[in-house]
Amino acid sequence: MEKIFTNSTVLIVPGLRDHVEEHWQTLLASKLQKVRTVPPAEINQLNCTNRVARIQAELEQIQGPVILVAHSAGVLMTVHWAAQYQAKIQGALLAAPPDLSQQWPENYPSSDVLRQEGWDPLPDQKLPFPSIVVASTNDHLASFESVAYLAAVWGSDLVNAGAVGHLNPASGFGEWPLAEELILKLDQTDNKNYVDNMQSA
Repeated sequence: MEKIFTNSTVLIVPGLRDHVEEHWQTLLASKLQKVRTVPPAEINQLNCTNRVARIQAELEQIQGPVILVAHSAGVLMTVHWAAQYQAKIQGALLAAPPDLSQQWPENYPSSDVLRQEGWDPLPDQKLPFPSIVVASTNDHLASFESVAYLAAVWGSDLVNAGAVGHLNPASGFGEWPLAEELILKLDQTDNKNYVDNMQSA
């Protein structure tokens, strides 16, 4: 397998399903030369504060710039993390964030449970590093318009990935080559905010 080389370390931030063998994040991690993955939560799995702490614990193990690659609820974790911590972040790829105001299918946590566990309200401030939000036009967890709104609030570039469902194995992903392209784009970004964060971290 040909390895993908980046100047930054890529930190994979999975969603609530954590490690899934056939997920594009798992497959991506196997191809990257500099990569870590936030491990599954062993206790309080639905607690947002616990999830955010696990991101911070991984970042503390990494020297140099980092690209965050988050999917689904992992995007929400990342946004909560950014509101509380500083680190040497080169950029973030934020794929298919769910809409907390939308009614999710029965096999997902309810809005009341998510609120009790600290996910809602979601921080509504600009992210202090470059970011790319990828939105689907037929995601059952968020409308394209709601994701576009989040991208605007976070100051992110928005990529319309088309009708790709929730960008998970159930939607046919699997390999997701666009993720590799976007990571390399972030890796090459001249990030002045990264310098500022590095000096204050």
